[in-house]
Amino acid sequence: MKQHFYKSTVTWTGNKGTGTNDYRSYERSHTITMDGKPDILGSSDAVFRGEKQKHNPEDLMVAALSGCHMLWYLHLCSDNGVIVTHYADHATGTMDENADGSGQFSEVTLHPEVVVKDSSMIEKANALHHEAHQMCFIARSVNFQVNHEPTARAEN
Repeated sequence: MKQHFYKSTVTWTGNKGTGTNDYRSYERSHTITMDGKPDILGSSDAVFRGEKQKHNPEDLMVAALSGCHMLWYLHLCSDNGVIVTHYADHATGTMDENADGSGQFSEVTLHPEVVVKDSSMIEKANALHHEAHQMCFIARSVNFQVNHEPTARAEN
């Protein structure tokens, strides 16, 4: 088995001078840094006193699942003679918040919209989503349901 290692640094940038003196005394702002890559400005979701214009961990979880699926899917299409000319996914996620304030994702649904070169590729294009799900590193690592509602059409 090969192992791959990933490293990121999350730095809280929301100290308004009094630290976490009380729940309202600090911002949820943070910077996500990875060597050699652009920084990601983050915050908590706006419903948790965050800044709605910044990325939050929940958004990034949904995006990570969507991106991983897409990359495996494109790989499998290329291996199977399915020529994809456009791919967009409008993924959605549901997080359930518990009475004590904790929470967990209950599901993420991917909605990939795929355009293939020829109509003869549509059936295979749709079938490859299942295999991509089986291969996706992120989907294999989560403990909640990841659903797929793909659509495929020919280029013209």
